[in-house]
Parts: sequence; C-alpha cells; structure tokens
Amino acid sequence: MSVLLLKLAAPLQSWGVASRFARRETQQYPSKSGIIGLIAAAQGRRRTDPIEDELTGSAFGVRIDQQGTLIRDFQVAVSLDERTKYPLSQRYYIADAVFVAAIQGEQNLLEGIREALLRPQFPLYLGRRSCPVTEPLVLGGIREGSLRDVLHDTSNWQASRWYRKRQPTRVHLPIFRDRLPEDTTDALAEQVRDVPLSFDPVRREYGWRTVLNEHAPLDNPEGRAAGHDPLAAFGGA
Repeated sequence: MSVLLLKLAAPLQSWGVASRFARRETQQYPSKSGIIGLIAAAQGRRRTDPIEDELTGSAFGVRIDQQGTLIRDFQVAVSLDERTKYPLSQRYYIADAVFVAAIQGEQNLLEGIREALLRPQFPLYLGRRSCPVTEPLVLGGIREGSLRDVLHDTSNWQASRWYRKRQPTRVHLPIFRDRLPEDTTDALAEQVRDVPLSFDPVRREYGWRTVLNEHAPLDNPEGRAAGHDPLAAFGGA
C-alpha cells in the first residue's frame, strides 16, 4: 500500500460539511470533500467534471498536529449596484492550525496527485476561497505502508516550535481516518457525509463514510512540565 502526505497550514482554514444559508460553520479537521476538491483544482478539473471513483474511493485520514483556534467573522454582502443587501452571515474559521492529511491508493494515482499539487492548474484553497494555501502542500515523497501506520508515525510532527513549547511533555495527536476493511479496532466511530459524488453547482451530491477517531502518543521534549497531578498519590490511575 502507498500513502501520500499533505501538510495543511495557513493563517485561516474552514472545512464546512453541513453549513447552509447565513451560518457557515467548520468542523475541527479537514473534510474528505475539501481535500478531493483541492486535488481536483490542482488537476485543472471544472466543477461540472465527473469525479473518478478511484479518487473518491481512496482511503483518507487526517492528523491534528497543531490545534487551531475557532474564530467567528460577521460578513455583510451588497450587490454591485448597491440596491440589494444580503442578510448578515456568520462564518467560522480555524486559525493557526496545522493538519497532516494522508491519502492511500495506487502508486500511479498518488504520483499523479503529487505532481498536480506541485504544479497546480487553478489556485488552491483550504476549504474556502478566503483561505489560500500559504505553504508547500506535499510532505516528501510517496510512502509505503498502511494509512493507519503512516498517520501514527509522529516522527514528522509538523507543529510550530512556539506551539510545542506550550504543550505538555507528553501529547496525544488526534487522528480522524476512514474505517478500512482490515480494521478490528474499537476506536470511536462516526458517520460523516463528506464523500463528494458531484461538485456541479446545479446538483451537488455527497455520500457517507465511517470515520474512526484515534490518538497518536508523542513525547515532546520542548514541552512544559506538568503541574500538580491530583492522581499522583494513586499511582497515576
């Protein structure tokens, strides 16, 4: 199995899944539809172009390397002739977050995705047009291994140094990934509707997937020592 890693880092990101009308929310980690849309834009696809099954069918996962801050922005829109005013909208963003996204698939498919992201045909955004990509997306070459093993490999922790210093000496990085056929884990699972079937503005359509929530433990030598532990007298139970 082969896996391609992407680094998603920018001042602002927004990954809406069920947002509509005047309230546009974001979930805490990048959506599968958002990443596939990013790849499609890099490949030069139009919204009305079909989405290949091999792309939507690829296993996908995200690790939260740097937990961002949720912020809310109020926006008002006015038509060009200033005759029409639209309702006040609330838009939510994640500030200063860093995610590592992993895509598992065939070697040839991943090589094509990697080349497209290195030389994109259209501008790339992290969820919304107001969130342009500001750092290189591709993390090295294509890796061999399973989606789970690559995401649990914390040797490539992408958090900023200032963030590491504010964390404890032992951290657990949250992972949200597709359930795979070989999975026998009892990790917390949820149903998420973010598998794109069509990006066509006239008929947008999304399917469901099962997402597992895991954690990757990591020693953080730059972290701050923990304060008083009320359970220390009980042997850390």
